[in-house]
Amino acid sequence: MEALFAGTLGILTASGVYLLLRARSFPVVMGLTLISYAVNLFLFAMGRLQSGASTVIGKGSAYVDPLPQALVLTAIVIGFAMTAFVVVLALRSVGESQSDHVDGREAGR
Repeated sequence: MEALFAGTLGILTASGVYLLLRARSFPVVMGLTLISYAVNLFLFAMGRLQSGASTVIGKGSAYVDPLPQALVLTAIVIGFAMTAFVVVLALRSVGESQSDHVDGREAGR
């Protein structure tokens, strides 16, 4: 199971980096989103979740560390705000430069 999870994280990260290196605005936004999903899954996996374990110390013999869950929840909110900001930035760039390229120039120019 760990190999499948590690492979999924690797594929998400590699896809995000590939999309970040594209010269268009929308793939850059999607690449940032994929990388943030990969980071969230990585943080969530570091909590070593157990089924049937309580999140509060003292209720049972085994407990789950609540810190990674709180970090992931915070990262989701920050990732949503970052995505909204980058989408607005990309739309303004398209409006001002009349081009979808991140540097403002078409490939042939």
